[in-house]
Amino acid sequence: MTARLKLGAQALAVGLVALLLALLIWKLTQGSGKKAEIGRPAPNFALRRLDTTGTLQLASLRGKAVVLNFWASWCRPCNDEAPALEAATKQWGKRVVVLGVDVNDFAGDARKFARKFRLSYPIVHDNRNVTSVSYGLTGLPETFFIDPTGKLVAHEPGQVSAAEIRDGVEQALRS
Repeated sequence: MTARLKLGAQALAVGLVALLLALLIWKLTQGSGKKAEIGRPAPNFALRRLDTTGTLQLASLRGKAVVLNFWASWCRPCNDEAPALEAATKQWGKRVVVLGVDVNDFAGDARKFARKFRLSYPIVHDNRNVTSVSYGLTGLPETFFIDPTGKLVAHEPGQVSAAEIRDGVEQALRS
């Protein structure tokens, strides 16, 4: 009888682990609600700034087009696209804000990255994945274009080129 009870308890434990694993997989595939969609408002967030003190809230940039770039210092394509993003900052001036979101990275490494590429645009740090789920990130880098009303108008997964940045910005300004 004791062996049967032990076997039953083990089967119950294995079943519980399998159920928890299935629940975890379901949660990861479903996310935690709405994800960023073209034509809908960009999910708002408030994150700690890396380039100065304090926090920056995405909604505070309403009235300007936003190039929202998710990156990390360890990401090779992120390194390759950084000069084009900095050039866009200078090209578009006060009409457009390039906003960098450093994801899954050490703050010190992100600051070195910003110094290396002489980035002058605002950079926030998201090491708790606040933005990954709401924007449905599938990898790094990813760039979203937001019009002055706060609506998402375009999305470029992967490394962006200067031409893609220009096209996204022009689309955001036309909206």
